[in-house]
Amino acid sequence: MAEEVILLDVWASSFGMRVRIALREMGVEFDLREEDLSNKSPLLLKMNPVNKKIPVLIHNGKPVCESLLIVQYIDETWGHESPLLPSNPYERARVRFWADYADKKIYPAVRAVFLSMGEDQEAAKKENIECWKVLEGELGDKAYFGGERFGYADVSLIPFYSWLYALETLADSNIVEEFPKMASWAKRCMQRESVAKSLPDQHKLRDYIMEHRKKLQAQ
Repeated sequence: MAEEVILLDVWASSFGMRVRIALREMGVEFDLREEDLSNKSPLLLKMNPVNKKIPVLIHNGKPVCESLLIVQYIDETWGHESPLLPSNPYERARVRFWADYADKKIYPAVRAVFLSMGEDQEAAKKENIECWKVLEGELGDKAYFGGERFGYADVSLIPFYSWLYALETLADSNIVEEFPKMASWAKRCMQRESVAKSLPDQHKLRDYIMEHRKKLQAQ
């Protein structure tokens, strides 16, 4: 019996990008269904009745919610030959820490730059730069955040890099030049088919973010 794998997602979601990358890393075929968050589908509301958010992975009729949990589920289900998470407990805890850092520090900092104005935005820009500085220091001379192999932390972090073009437009700075190690890491990640196919065009994403920002400011 063939497996049924459905992903409920929105193309611009960095959290959904994680799931797409993980599925493609494992060579899992899936049915990608684009959601309209202003008119959520009955399937989304049924499969994630608590948070009503994307992404949602539906595997043989059973839902898995929250992007980091989904990536771990994908790894445990299909990643036996080439797992994203390291086998060593300490190393596994370490990469999970950086994935958590992305959600608790990077995402709020980036979002604040997009949504704020004036002095609040200037403070958000500084916080954002500090976050990328921390990542630059952690990466150091390693090829990937887990060492020499592309893995869980990279899957968790690389989607946010696709936001940098929009960030640079708003912040009037060249973040890529400021953090050359992160820039080299991103290029290595983008050379992977799983990443290249899962991340949207940066110009398209910037236009989407700027339009969304205008709508919020007009409210």
